[in-house]
Amino acid sequence: MASVVAKKEEEKKRESHKQSLLKEKKRLTINNVARKWDLQQHRITNIAINQDRKDSDSPSQDPCQIDGSTTSAFPEETGSLDSVLTNTLQDLSETDSYLVEVDGDTLSLYGSGALESLDRNWSVQTAGMVTTVSFTFIEFDEIVQVLPKLKMKFPNSLHLKFKETNLVMLQQFNALAQLRRIDQLTIDPQGNPVVNFTLWKYYVLFRLSHFSMQKINGTEVTQNDMIMAERLFGILAHIASSELPQYRMISILGDARKKQFRYLQETKGKKPGIVNEENNDSKRLVGENTNRAMLNYTTRDFYNEKLEEVKEKKKFCKMYIEDLVKEATEINMKNEALQKLWPQMFIELVRDAVIEIRNKNSYMKLCLQQITDQK
Repeated sequence: MASVVAKKEEEKKRESHKQSLLKEKKRLTINNVARKWDLQQHRITNIAINQDRKDSDSPSQDPCQIDGSTTSAFPEETGSLDSVLTNTLQDLSETDSYLVEVDGDTLSLYGSGALESLDRNWSVQTAGMVTTVSFTFIEFDEIVQVLPKLKMKFPNSLHLKFKETNLVMLQQFNALAQLRRIDQLTIDPQGNPVVNFTLWKYYVLFRLSHFSMQKINGTEVTQNDMIMAERLFGILAHIASSELPQYRMISILGDARKKQFRYLQETKGKKPGIVNEENNDSKRLVGENTNRAMLNYTTRDFYNEKLEEVKEKKKFCKMYIEDLVKEATEINMKNEALQKLWPQMFIELVRDAVIEIRNKNSYMKLCLQQITDQK
């Protein structure tokens, strides 16, 4: 019995030591991810500052402050700072740069590399158990690209948390509309400047009204909040839908909403008596959802791809038009040259014909000879 008790105590110590190691590794990994995130943000800020300097007409500017440290305005030192940041980021990339953790019903993702975990074959039990997904130290634009996977892999996820994800504008919340359901939304002020906007919660309630959200940042959502959200932003959705042509609206909407939208278009011209009041109310609600669907969000990368595509199309169209103009110009020049030469050519043709038929007998012999030669 003493031996069994001793073994159990030894196993407890080993398990405790193992848990301590895991906690320490987790702490170090999170610190590494946080450091890498800060360096990336500083690098982006530094690039923006350099661009502002290039765009400015002033030959000299004051040094810029980044988190209390002074960055020199001289390009040599700026370049050295860029190289230091690049080297540091490369060193950090060689170590643990992301963390994926499932703790109870919460899936925590730290660092952009953690998003790749959504491609794993998660067990049905684990996937069904997760109801909260937390994103930390990840660009929101990168998160947007994996939202369809999140919807498929974790169908029961109801609570989303964002911390240090660069949520900077209200339009970014439009991307969350593609999820299946959201009951709670938590936006940490740290690394998400959008929470400094006074009306950001009302915009979330308005744009994601089809989710009937219960809590935002731990605060219960009331009916008065929903009414206020509709009053503040209802006109925005109407304007967005009215300014878009029909083909653009259909391209933005999903298949289900395309049918609803076409139904609305088809029944627009019908008399009020044809459709009962209940159907009118349901169509009104469908129309409001359709209007909200016009408020979407395009990530920077996707926007840049579209921009490049538009540039290529413009370049092709320009070259095509230039070729057409060149061809038309050449045809016009040939036509003008013909118009100048034609009077003299006509006179010469008439003269040659008159000379040829002046001696009727010789002309007849020549014609007969040509006919004979042809046979």
